[in-house]
Amino acid sequence: MRFEPAHGLAGELKAPPDKSISHRAALLGAMASEPVRIERFLHADDTTATLRAVAALGALVEERVEEVIVRGTGLREAREPGHTIDVRNAGTLLRLLPGWLAAQEGRSFTLDGDQSIRRRPIDRIAEPLRQMGAELNPTDGRYAPFEVRGARLRAISHELGVASAQVKSCVLLAALAADGATTVGEPAQSRDHTERMLLAAGVGIHRHGRHVTVQNTDELLLHRVRVPGDVSSAAFLVTAGVLVPGSRLLIGDVGVNWSRTGFLRIVRRMQGIVLGDLEPEGGELSAEEPVSDLDVAHGALEGAVVEAEEVPLAIDELPLVALLGCFAEGETVVRGAQELRVKESDRIAGVVDGLRGLGGEIEATDDGFAVRGTGGLRGGALDSRGDHRLAMMGAVAGLASREGVEVAGMETAAVSYPSFVEDLQSLHP
Repeated sequence: MRFEPAHGLAGELKAPPDKSISHRAALLGAMASEPVRIERFLHADDTTATLRAVAALGALVEERVEEVIVRGTGLREAREPGHTIDVRNAGTLLRLLPGWLAAQEGRSFTLDGDQSIRRRPIDRIAEPLRQMGAELNPTDGRYAPFEVRGARLRAISHELGVASAQVKSCVLLAALAADGATTVGEPAQSRDHTERMLLAAGVGIHRHGRHVTVQNTDELLLHRVRVPGDVSSAAFLVTAGVLVPGSRLLIGDVGVNWSRTGFLRIVRRMQGIVLGDLEPEGGELSAEEPVSDLDVAHGALEGAVVEAEEVPLAIDELPLVALLGCFAEGETVVRGAQELRVKESDRIAGVVDGLRGLGGEIEATDDGFAVRGTGGLRGGALDSRGDHRLAMMGAVAGLASREGVEVAGMETAAVSYPSFVEDLQSLHP
């Protein structure tokens, strides 16, 4: 699909529902003792995989126009499906679901997915789940397909080597059925949607610095979840508004949880014009997910340095930081982002090769990249490598480029943002 240069993007859009929160709401709904109503559930390829997975495990799923209702099995009553659970391309499902399955004493489950999933390591969830008493048997020691054998779990204290909301959440879900209080620490703060949702479900959970402690529980009582707009999806619209001359956009209902707004803070540091009420950083753990409208306008950008401690709060948006860097004055550098190499693709290589092919001056490092701003991009062709975020980055690059960009694999946007192309086209003056 080809995206031609644009000028003066304008309009109002509502951000699509949050993918991370939709995954978690469906999983906790399946673990709950009473029906859970999920308002504004994201209907996309990844989240559909989660609904199918929990249905295979015994939950009843009712999909309505405005909501999804999940009638769960309870915390310890998931059934053996009798077949492999297909997570498709959903990395969040791949890493969170085993936390629940590990507590299903005496039962075994096999997880698999597409070719991209089979390249994504799961050894970092296998280690703590084994410490808790479960058995995992990954292919070649770290990949799908793999089997999870549930067991009577014991509480642990576990330190993550790399900040990861997925690994942290996996351990927290397993901790619900363990014999005591489990503590998880991480070297930097990662997104905290799981902690907030557990708090809303009545779980005894406490955050102290970069550690979270969860008490075991007999049941989850969540009842209702309203999914806010996905800030990671909105980030592509924000980038388009900031880069395309003469633009002014209003993006409504965006989730502005402080553990997810690292990208917006980086854009502001680069002098991009993004107005909105972001949740203050830090503070006590809250069950609420704050939302805000974002008012976005084109502006002259300056290069910035993104350090390792910022990376977990902007991990999915870092390709857009590279794109912004191509248009900024000076150098833009991202450090400590080695996690990008094990996403749907090697995103460091994909971003560097993709933007270089469009005329950008960008170099890869072991844990990130460095971009020398040249004031813009020529344009050309970009291969998404089957990665939804690279595809959407290429589309935005086309609007801001001098000659336009042809994106191969644009259909992969359906993984997280099925209406992306239509929304982008609606902003043309």
